[in-house]
Amino acid sequence: MKLIVITGCLGLIGNYVTRKCLEKGWKVYGIDKMTYAANQWALDEFMKNDNFTFVKEDICNLTSLPDCDYVINIAAESHVENSIIESDVFMRSNVLGVKNLLNIIKNKHANVFKRPVFLHFSTDEVYGDIKSGSHTEEDILKPSNPYSASKAAADMLVLAWSRTYDLEYLILRPTNNYGIGQYCEKLIPLSVKLLSLGRKINLHDKGNPVRNWLHSEDTATAVLTLIESAEVNQIYNISGNLEQKNYITAIKIVKAYDSSLSELDIHKYFNLQHVRKGQDVRYALDDQKLRSLGWSNNKNFDEEIESIVDYYKQNFKW
Repeated sequence: MKLIVITGCLGLIGNYVTRKCLEKGWKVYGIDKMTYAANQWALDEFMKNDNFTFVKEDICNLTSLPDCDYVINIAAESHVENSIIESDVFMRSNVLGVKNLLNIIKNKHANVFKRPVFLHFSTDEVYGDIKSGSHTEEDILKPSNPYSASKAAADMLVLAWSRTYDLEYLILRPTNNYGIGQYCEKLIPLSVKLLSLGRKINLHDKGNPVRNWLHSEDTATAVLTLIESAEVNQIYNISGNLEQKNYITAIKIVKAYDSSLSELDIHKYFNLQHVRKGQDVRYALDDQKLRSLGWSNNKNFDEEIESIVDYYKQNFKW
């Protein structure tokens, strides 16, 4: 049995990773400060499992961690738009929070329990955009906005603490995640909310930016693959199995919301005038390193979108 600490256990990716670890029969110590993006229903579900323990806390304020095999850090401020408006909270959570976790692990007494591996969630955005081809794990980091800059800084801290203090780590850099439990500031749940209110969907830069879509359940299975098969002190990209313009994604969302709409009707639901500062044209990752460990995608965006849209239609979130 493995002992796993998961920070940000109630967010989108966190709830999928927590569920997968519990399904393995592992003990999970979940930490979440329960911001606006936390899912109370996920906590209610997990608390029914005897292998789950929950602590409500900000990773910046933690003073200790229990003995464990892995600390999976998913806690983060993640919405780019928010980081452009005000970046301080991003620097606090995504940089200082990571530094605090690293220091707690560094100071754990190895004579009682081996220091845990720090499995840190990064993002494809640390590489910046790429017009053609795909980024590999060896590419330099060129973040384009305050959010991605804070995540790149955290990656550098992990690498520095490993070299200086011999901490063992794994860094996972995923593409654009989707699934159940995503707050309505992200494209899919926000679009459903706006459609429910009879309002238009803002598409940055006319919807031309390209994103690669990765279901959070596939992300969670990748975490299990790393824990069970990966060498430590490595960085792994993880890519979804669908790349498309945001405009096409929005059309699929609207069609899933109301299949009776004609092609002409769908376009009436979009506002194409919005321009976002620091907008990246395209993200793309080469994840052959992870796939060589036996991981693969199982979720198909076009098959999943209807049930996800239906979920958000039935569950309004302020």
